Amino acid sequence: MSSSRLPLPRLNALATAVPTHDIHQAFIDWATPRLTDERVRALFSRMATRSGIAHRWSVLPPTADGGSPVARGGFYDVPGLPPTSARMSAYASHAPDLAMQAIAKLGDAFDPARVTHIVVASCTGFVAPGIDQILARRLGLPATVERVLIGFMGCYAGVTALRTARHIVRSQPDAVVLVVSVELSTLHLQLEDKPEPLLAMLQFSDGAAAGIVSADPAGLELGDGISLALDDSADLIRWDIGDTGFAMHLSGEVPGRLREALSAPAVRGQLFDGAGPPGLLAIHAGGRSVLDAVEHALAVPAEALADSRSVLERFGNMSSATILFVLAEMMARGAEGQGIAIAFGPGLAAEAIRFSA
Repeated sequence: MSSSRLPLPRLNALATAVPTHDIHQAFIDWATPRLTDERVRALFSRMATRSGIAHRWSVLPPTADGGSPVARGGFYDVPGLPPTSARMSAYASHAPDLAMQAIAKLGDAFDPARVTHIVVASCTGFVAPGIDQILARRLGLPATVERVLIGFMGCYAGVTALRTARHIVRSQPDAVVLVVSVELSTLHLQLEDKPEPLLAMLQFSDGAAAGIVSADPAGLELGDGISLALDDSADLIRWDIGDTGFAMHLSGEVPGRLREALSAPAVRGQLFDGAGPPGLLAIHAGGRSVLDAVEHALAVPAEALADSRSVLERFGNMSSATILFVLAEMMARGAEGQGIAIAFGPGLAAEAIRFSA
C-alpha cells in the first residue's frame, strides 16, 4: 500500500475523569511546617500561591471525620509512611476503577464489540496481570483483543500511547483502538523537609483519560510523531523506586533547559517542519514554570497555552494523562486548525505528535 493510500488515524473521542477528593490545600498545610527555616517557609508559601494550581485530586479517601490522607487515620498516618507494597496494593485497587470512569464517559463512542486493540499508559504503579488485562476483562472485550501496556515512561507516555494507536490504525485500517491513561501520583508522598522535593510533590495529582482511535472520519486527525532527548539531562527528571513508593526528582533547571532547547533552530525545525508553531498548542501542564518557559521560547501569546493552564489550575499534573486532558479541552471547545501536542518527562526528553482539527 502506498503512503498516499494509508488510512488517516483519528482520535474520534476523548473523555477524562478525576477522583472526588481534593487534597491540594491539605498537602500545603502538611508540607509548610516541615520547613523549619522561616524564610524558606515563606518562599514555599509564595511558590505554592504562584503555582497556578487550585485543585489536585486523590483516589485516597478522606478519613472518617473528613480529613486528608495525611491526617490522623489517613492512608499516610503510619510510622515512616506506607511501604511500596501497600501503595501498589492501593494502585491495583484504585487505578482500574478510575480508568473505568473515564471509559464510561466515552458514551456511545465506545463499543466493546468494535475494539480490536487496547493501549494503556500508566507510570505510577505496577500490577500483574496488568491494568490492560484488568480493563479488558471488566469491559468484556474479546480474549483476542491485542494489548499494549506503556509503563514508567513518565509524563510523555500519553503522547506515546496516541502515537502507538496511530501506528496500529495505519497498519490495520479496520482497527479500533481504545487508548487509556491512568495515573495515581498521590500514592507517592515522601517525607521531605526541603523545598525542592516538596514543590515537586505539590504539582502532582490523580487522573485518567480514555479515547478511541480509528480510521473513522471524526475527531482529531493524528499526524507524525517526534521524539527528542536532551543531552546531559538524565538527572533533571527522575523517578526512583524506593521502599516507600516512587520518589520524584524534579530539578529547578528544567524550565531553563526547556526554554533553551525550544529556542534552538534545529529543535524548532524538527517540531514545526521549519515553520512557526501551529495555531493549536497542546502543551503538557507540567507546572507553571514549564508553561512559562514554553510560551517564552516559542514567542506565542499567553492565550496560546490557555488550555494547558486551565488543566493545570483545575487538576494539577497527572503525569501521562495530563496531555490527554489538554487535548480533551480543545476537542470540547471545538478548536479548529493545525496543532501539535508536546509532553516532557524523564530524560529530559520530549514526545510530540502533530494533529489537525
